[in-house]
Amino acid sequence: MFGVEAGEQVRDPAPCGAVRRGPGWVQSPSGGDFPGAGGGAFEGALGLPGSRRVVLLTQWTVAKPWALNSREHAVHQEPPLPAPPRSRARAFICAVAAIALVTLTAEASPPDADTRTAADPAAVVREWNAIATDTIKTSLGPRPSGQVAIWEGFVSVAVYNAVVGIEGGYALYKWRERGPAKASSAAAAATAAHDVLLTCFPAFKERLDTAYADSLAALPAGQARDRGVDYGRRAAARIIELREGDGRFADVPFTASPAPGVWRPTPPAFQPFIDTWLARLRPLLLASPQQFRPGGPPALSSTAYAEDFQELKAMGAKTGSGRSAQQTETALFFSGNLVAQVQTAVRDHAARHRLGIAETARLFAAVNASATDAVVTAWDAKLHYGSWRPITAIRLADTDGNPATTADPAWEPLLITPPHPDYIAGHTTVTAAVARALTGVLGTSHIDLYVPSEVTGTTRFYGSVDDLNRDVIDARVWGGVHSRTADVAGCRAGTHVAAWALDHYFQPVAKDRTQPSPPTRTARQDRLAEPQCGDDSD
Repeated sequence: MFGVEAGEQVRDPAPCGAVRRGPGWVQSPSGGDFPGAGGGAFEGALGLPGSRRVVLLTQWTVAKPWALNSREHAVHQEPPLPAPPRSRARAFICAVAAIALVTLTAEASPPDADTRTAADPAAVVREWNAIATDTIKTSLGPRPSGQVAIWEGFVSVAVYNAVVGIEGGYALYKWRERGPAKASSAAAAATAAHDVLLTCFPAFKERLDTAYADSLAALPAGQARDRGVDYGRRAAARIIELREGDGRFADVPFTASPAPGVWRPTPPAFQPFIDTWLARLRPLLLASPQQFRPGGPPALSSTAYAEDFQELKAMGAKTGSGRSAQQTETALFFSGNLVAQVQTAVRDHAARHRLGIAETARLFAAVNASATDAVVTAWDAKLHYGSWRPITAIRLADTDGNPATTADPAWEPLLITPPHPDYIAGHTTVTAAVARALTGVLGTSHIDLYVPSEVTGTTRFYGSVDDLNRDVIDARVWGGVHSRTADVAGCRAGTHVAAWALDHYFQPVAKDRTQPSPPTRTARQDRLAEPQCGDDSD
C-alpha cells in the first residue's frame, strides 16, 4: 500500500534511536487490524453503495504529499451536514440536482501550507501534522500494527506543549516550563514537530529540514520567531527525555502454546505476533498498559461464542457471504491506515471550524495521545488473552467443543488477517478513543467529521460518534477479521481510555495559569463517555 511489495521482507526503521529486536516480517496485502494496516482484497466487482446514507460528491487532488486538501470521491452520510457556507451549499445543491459528480470549491478545503497567513496561524499545526503522517506512513509502510499511533502521539504532545506554553489557556503535558512573552507559537510548533520527527526518523532529515525551512520562511523574521524556535526545541527535548526507556522494541515473547481458542499465525503469510512490545509500552497518559484491560472473551462452549462464530462465518467470508455491496464497501473503507484517516479528518475539521492555534494543538494532542494509549491497551489485551482469529476458529471448529459450531477447513475472510490476536480489536479501540477525545474537547457527541479512505477512494461524513463506532465495529466483522465481541470490547475500552485521559490532561487553566484538579464528572459527561458500541446497549 505504501511501496512495499507483497512477500517482501521488511524491517523496522528503529525510530527514535531505539534498537529493533526480533525477526523481520513478511508483508502481504493486508486488511490490517488497525491503525497502520494495509488494505484487503476481495473477489468480484464492488457495487455502488446503495444505502440511504450514501450520496456521491467529489474528487480532487493536491500537489504535495503532505498537503492538506485530501478529500476524495466524498461519500456523504445522512443526516446532512450542518448549514455549510453558501458557496458549498450551492455546489451541493447543483450536484444533487444534476445527479453527478462535482468539484468542491477551494473555500470548502483546509488552507494549504503555501497560503498560510497571519490570519490563520493554526495552519502550521495542521501542516506539521500532515508532514508527520506522511513521514510515518512512508517509513513504516503497510505495517499491520499500532506503531503509527505511537509516533503521532509523540509529535502531537510536543507541539501541544510548544504552543500552549506560549499561548496559555491549557495545562502543559508533564512540563512546567512556560514560553517567553511575545514568542511565536507557530515557530515553536514547527520546531517541536520537526525535532521529534527528526529524532524518531533520522533517515528523513533532508525532507524534514526542507519543510522546516519553508515553515520558518513563512513567518516574520525577528526576535519573536527566534524565541519561538528556542522554546519549540525545549518542548521537543522534553518529550524525547520523557520517552527514554519506555519499552519501545523490547523483546516481549508470546509464549502460549497452540490449543483450541489460542492464537497462532494465520494464512497466507503465517507471520508471528507482530510488535508485542506495544503491550508493555509505557503509556503517554494512563498509569499502566492494563489500566483499562477488559474481562476476557466468552468461553468456547458459550452461546455468545457460537453467535459470534455464526455471524463471522456467514458475513465475513471472502466468497459466498451474506454481505450487501454497501456492507462490503464499509469493510473495505476501514481496512486501511486508520490513524492516517483520523489525521486527515481532524485537520479538515480544525480548518473548517477555524480553530485557533492553541485549540488546534489541543485537539490533535487529545486525539493522538488517546489513540496512542488505546493501542497500548489493545495490545495488552491481545498479549494477555491471546485469543485465536476467526479464520483459525472456523477452520478448526471441530476442536472447540461447541456443538453449535461447524468447521470449514477452506473458509477465507474478505480481508487478510493481521498477525496478532482477535481480542480486543485495535481498530475499534482506537476509533472509540478518538471519538471520545473529540467529544471531550468539543463538548458534544455530535461531530462534524469527513473521514477518507485510500482503499475505496471515498470520504464519509460522520455527524455522530455512535455512527462512526458502529461502522468500524461492523466493518471488522464484515471483513472477517474480528469477532463482534472483540470489536465491542475494544470500543468500550477505547472510550474509557480517552474519558480518563481528558479528565487528567489537556484541561483548561485559569488566567493565572493555575492547573485544576481532575474535574468531578457531571451526568452529561458520563453520557459522553458511554457511547453505543455497535449493538451494545449496556
